Amino acid sequence: MEKESYSRRSFLNKLWVALGVVAFAEVVAVAISFFKPQKAEPAADELDAIVIAGAVDSFEPGTVSAFVQGKFYLARLDDGGFLAMSRNCTHLSCSVPWISKENKFICPCHSSEFDIKGEVINPPAPRALDLYPVAIENNILSVDTSKPRRRSVFEPNQVVYVKKT
Repeated sequence: MEKESYSRRSFLNKLWVALGVVAFAEVVAVAISFFKPQKAEPAADELDAIVIAGAVDSFEPGTVSAFVQGKFYLARLDDGGFLAMSRNCTHLSCSVPWISKENKFICPCHSSEFDIKGEVINPPAPRALDLYPVAIENNILSVDTSKPRRRSVFEPNQVVYVKKT
């Protein structure tokens, strides 16, 4: 019987072919995983979309309360109505703090200013702060932070009031 002998060149050729097959299999696996639809699982933020703000009576008229969990401000207007506004400036999405001494929101990035209703009082912000839906049940406020609503200006129908019984 004659013993086959392998040269270094034939060994390396077979090794390159094997590595090429492995690389091709990886490319195919990546392509399949890219085009395969994924199950849409709700993000942790979406699970906590409804934020219980508290009792209506705990908010004084003419004040703004920050809610870090929901990333919004809850403003109680002088007439007793409520607005939940995004903390992000409509110019470049910088976080906008409420300056209670000046009674307005002032963006630290480009000095846009908003009043307690979220209306632009000093540009470059192009529109009013986004709103979140507010619900009042049994004198308890809740805010749905899952879908902010874009608005261009403040309108009186955006304010939520306690229903008189």
